[in-house]
Amino acid sequence: MDVVRLRRVSKRYGRRREVLADIDLQVAAGELLALVGANGSGKSTVLKLMVGLSRPSSGTVRRNARVVSYVPDVFTSHDRLSASAYLRHMGRIRGLSARAARERSDELLDRLALAGGADTPMRKLSKGNAQKVALAQALLEPPQLLVLDEPWSGLDATAHGTLSELLTETAASGAAVAFTEHSDHVVRSTATRVCKLRDGRLQVESTPTGLTEITLTAGHELDWTTQPDVLEVRRHADGVTLMLPTGRHDAALLTALNHGWSVTTVRQVRPE
Repeated sequence: MDVVRLRRVSKRYGRRREVLADIDLQVAAGELLALVGANGSGKSTVLKLMVGLSRPSSGTVRRNARVVSYVPDVFTSHDRLSASAYLRHMGRIRGLSARAARERSDELLDRLALAGGADTPMRKLSKGNAQKVALAQALLEPPQLLVLDEPWSGLDATAHGTLSELLTETAASGAAVAFTEHSDHVVRSTATRVCKLRDGRLQVESTPTGLTEITLTAGHELDWTTQPDVLEVRRHADGVTLMLPTGRHDAALLTALNHGWSVTTVRQVRPE
């Protein structure tokens, strides 16, 4: 099911040239879409259109999501509140109980390893730590559509991996996730689909270059097409062969073993 869909979308500011031209793009539930391209190619504009912060000059944007979360490329932190107080306040605004807001904000800040701890005043946070608060804010309530503009920017190495885990978990829960990123390694290890923009036009749609092929011998009945991150299922006499993004195949292996399947081979491949 498509959570957000752009149909023949163009965007123009005043008399300037079009920022986007005739874009057709959709993001489905459970998908992790990476938008790549040079600065000025229109990536951030696409994200703002997805969440409703901008309107198209022509075309349509349809969202099938009640909870939409957005992380901008620059997060303006609050001067007076601590990171924990700010997140608890935002959680209450979103309808969480005081206890749920406190527990969820503490959990997220702990996973992201906020420097100085949850009581650190926002005004003292570095860019990378302010980004951690922005990420935590977006995930306080499980989103159905999560959109992030260069979310890895400024994060330390440990938080890089944690963010990838959080996005994968969010998609696995049924949300649609779209993000921009310059790092080819991050895109390959996180995205299930990659779209490239150049001069406001959608040029390429592909699966990441890093894929893992898993061959399984039949066990208990299981519909592999519904499993998170499974991009392709090829059935054969003895079982199935699955294609998944490299780095996100552990869950499939665990599911196979828990359902009595035997793992024959696991190997990295490149799509043709």
